[in-house]
Amino acid sequence: MAYAYDDQNIFAKILRGEIPNDTVYENGQALAFRDISPAAPTHVLVIPKGPYVSMDHFTQEASEEELVGFMRAIGEVCRLEGISDEGFRAISNTGHNGVQEVPHLHVHIIGGRPLGRMLMKPA
Repeated sequence: MAYAYDDQNIFAKILRGEIPNDTVYENGQALAFRDISPAAPTHVLVIPKGPYVSMDHFTQEASEEELVGFMRAIGEVCRLEGISDEGFRAISNTGHNGVQEVPHLHVHIIGGRPLGRMLMKPA
């Protein structure tokens, strides 16, 4: 599958410094920042610095360095935010059915309160 990356998406603009963000953590491969509309006390987005649309795109085309740096950034955010012991949710939405709103890979790190069930079974 060919992945078309839109370099005008909001996360690409954040990475270029065109839009400000509330940075939580950054390394050579990833940027983590607070969600502007948090769903819980802790709601941080972690994005790779490379032009990847989704998790499947990233895992197929990213370098080993990018893969490791991105995953370590997720772990570091959980540690910095103090949510590792109590628990958290890491969510990456993909495509139309996954309700992906920005076409740049991002993982939502959500915690700081009980989150309830992830999905409800259809009636």
